[in-house]
Amino acid sequence: MADLTWPRMAPSSAANLVLVGFMGTGKSAVGRCIAERWGRTFLDMDALIEEREGRTIPAIFRDSGEPYFRRLETQLAAELGEPRSLVIAAGGGIVLHPVNIEHLRRGGVVVCLTATPDAILQRVAGDTHRPLLQAPDRERRVRELLEARKPFYESIPDRVDTTGRPVEDVADLVEAIYRRATATGE
Repeated sequence: MADLTWPRMAPSSAANLVLVGFMGTGKSAVGRCIAERWGRTFLDMDALIEEREGRTIPAIFRDSGEPYFRRLETQLAAELGEPRSLVIAAGGGIVLHPVNIEHLRRGGVVVCLTATPDAILQRVAGDTHRPLLQAPDRERRVRELLEARKPFYESIPDRVDTTGRPVEDVADLVEAIYRRATATGE
């Protein structure tokens, strides 16, 4: 576990903390943990899109297509481009359109969570809520998607590998990145 030299309370910065990364890297779990620690609102972008659309992500993909869903993501990223003291978990494909990351960086600190393909496969085993994994060979699909998105994820300077780490330890590392990035404003 990381050695914490600050109290477990919300930072004084209003900058959002935005977690990006491939599905199954722990964005929601880590985001909820940090939001609880700081007493901030946690926002899952996919859940908000589902709420606004009145249908699930698989239904959006099936009925309206992935391009439609990606437009919804971009609209929401633009909305979240203001500092609001939120902890945000973005969808795994948010990085596919660099303008999304530009919007999210305007309002806060963006941290990319990563994990090995094997760790991701273990975490998403049996999950039927991920339309991009509905393929005969999930392992192959995960590896293809990771390879295709690799340059986008690597373009985010602050990254934390979640493989084999408990949520609390990852949260400690992400908090340290956030505090370093917002230190001039505190």
